[in-house]
Amino acid sequence: MNTSAIPAGETIPGDGSASVQSVAKANFGVSVPLKFRELAIPRADDLLFGTAPRPLVTRHGLRIGGGMVYPELNFTLPTMDVSAATMPLVARHYREIISDALRRAGELEVPGVVIEFETVPPMTATPAFGLEIVNILLEGMEAARQSHGLRSALRMTPNDNREFARPPVMRSGEYWERMVELFEGSAEAGAELLSIESVGGKELHDEALMNCDLGQVIFSQCVLGVRDMAFLWERLCVIARAHGAVGAGDTACGFGNTAMVLAEQKMIPRVFAAVVRAISAVRTLVCYEHGAVGPGKDCGYENPILKAITGRPMAMEGKTAACAHLSPLGNIAAAYADTWSNESVQNIKLLGGMAPTCYLEQLAYDCRLMNRALGEGRESALTLRRWLVDSDAGLDPQAWILTPESVIAIATAIVDAPDHYRAGLAAARCALRRLKEAHAGGRLKIVPRELGFLDSMERQLDELPDAEGDFIEQQMALADPAKYLPEEYGL
Repeated sequence: MNTSAIPAGETIPGDGSASVQSVAKANFGVSVPLKFRELAIPRADDLLFGTAPRPLVTRHGLRIGGGMVYPELNFTLPTMDVSAATMPLVARHYREIISDALRRAGELEVPGVVIEFETVPPMTATPAFGLEIVNILLEGMEAARQSHGLRSALRMTPNDNREFARPPVMRSGEYWERMVELFEGSAEAGAELLSIESVGGKELHDEALMNCDLGQVIFSQCVLGVRDMAFLWERLCVIARAHGAVGAGDTACGFGNTAMVLAEQKMIPRVFAAVVRAISAVRTLVCYEHGAVGPGKDCGYENPILKAITGRPMAMEGKTAACAHLSPLGNIAAAYADTWSNESVQNIKLLGGMAPTCYLEQLAYDCRLMNRALGEGRESALTLRRWLVDSDAGLDPQAWILTPESVIAIATAIVDAPDHYRAGLAAARCALRRLKEAHAGGRLKIVPRELGFLDSMERQLDELPDAEGDFIEQQMALADPAKYLPEEYGL
């Protein structure tokens, strides 16, 4: 087994001997304690871009979290169908993207780059489509290594198609089997970092967001989502170990980022979206409890909290993700980045060149600045971090939740909790407390119409049971039984 992608001194849980059958039959319906009981980064001043207590060393020597920030380029197709008939054109797009972007990376003397391939649904539904692109990207990356000496690693992120069944079937069936097939084939081909934006619990969470229902948010993420993540990541880490790859990380994109986008559209309060973000860290933490080692997936804005808990490196995205979504977190996200990403940019022509190449250049210059600050020493790096944080933090509650002090406070609340349900409660209460204190002290802007939601959310939390079993019983009585299958979550 090739273990060159496993960081020196690290032992990834398990020895790779677990069979598919034993993983599939495991009972995840029983509440278990959190595996992380203390913070890997207990001090706010030690939470910094480019540095993680447990860095990841890739096959070609990228030391992610080891003192340098690398660009992570994420790209997708222009609007078009993906089918057997269009695959020659699809392949040409990806071949041109990788060759042009990495040529520019070589010209800019980028010290290394992570390439992320997020599939579109037809590429997961037909794994051969996705695997064809994996091989095209790996060939382009190897060509750049040979011609420019450019070190790189491929992050493979299959689309989670399980939600396409209604109600979703999470642990078996065509969508599950084809997704696993794509993960297996990608790791075997040479994709080094395995990630996903998993969707367990989302079938209830979307309505919970629109209703501003914290009980159902916590049920969706910290009961359903936690159980699905445990099932999913046990399987993904078996696949990774079998092929010398690593489980990199998951994201609550469909939960926290959906809330953020709804808040940007003024459909839900920003303070509510901020609390949802804190809760989302509990859900995403589960992948690290089951063997993921980072770098965490870029669209997980909860990643700073996870970095504090696990010590693992994290990808982040901010201002350079505006091609995919707007956010109030453009600068502050970079304060914690070990790879700095752009989210999915379409392969379209801009004045400067093709969009993925232009975004690679933007990422490269951002990383140069962060690496220059790191190179001048800790005080310079902390000064840049302070500017990144302070430029956003006071303007939006979602940004305030990501200040270093808030990150450490929420992370501490999570690891002090006995189980994932109560960790969700604790994260929500901590987030509310941080928002109230900051607003009262004149440090955080909250629009007047949202102030009442702070007390409303606190009342909602006060009405939730202390014990997870009582909570599950309560929330299952409230959830629409036509929208989800409790047995798919071991309930």
